[in-house]
Amino acid sequence: MPVQDVVNNAQAAMKKAIDHLTQELVRIRTGRASTALLDSVRVDYYGTPTPLSQIGTLSVPDARTIVVQPYEKPMLGVVEKAIREADLGFNPSNDGNVIRVPVPMLTEERRKEFVKMCKKIAEDSRIAIRNVRRDHNEVLKKVEKDEHLSEDDRKRGEADIQKLTDKFIKNVDDVLEKKEKEVMEI
Repeated sequence: MPVQDVVNNAQAAMKKAIDHLTQELVRIRTGRASTALLDSVRVDYYGTPTPLSQIGTLSVPDARTIVVQPYEKPMLGVVEKAIREADLGFNPSNDGNVIRVPVPMLTEERRKEFVKMCKKIAEDSRIAIRNVRRDHNEVLKKVEKDEHLSEDDRKRGEADIQKLTDKFIKNVDDVLEKKEKEVMEI
């Protein structure tokens, strides 16, 4: 296995860690309405737990409201109940046609809790990236031993993986900083 393949595999795995971080941070409330806030809601759709986005249309008409319009009118009550029971801190209201979900303002204390959650998620991503580095360095050592790779090539590969690690750790820090600003913004 050539050194460049190992480095490319490491880069792909680190990119996945950044993608996962981004997906996790989208779920954290910032005080602004976003349809992503309801991604975790599952609705009992004729006996099957189904994501809310498959039951109806979600939209954000303003910065403080999410509107859910189920494809089937009889689902209004079921959807409203599912949002209420999802324990997201929302109090949906049903007007007979759509469900309006007001997104309340965040208190300073709650914002700080969300920042702590963001930092923990970011640290988990950093750990994942470091684990990728460790695993791929092990692969390089194994390749060196099994396939008679030169020590210089292995060290070059490890240096390339370290550069990738540094780059992706900085990406994590940048994504975290942006999310922290978003959460603390009033």
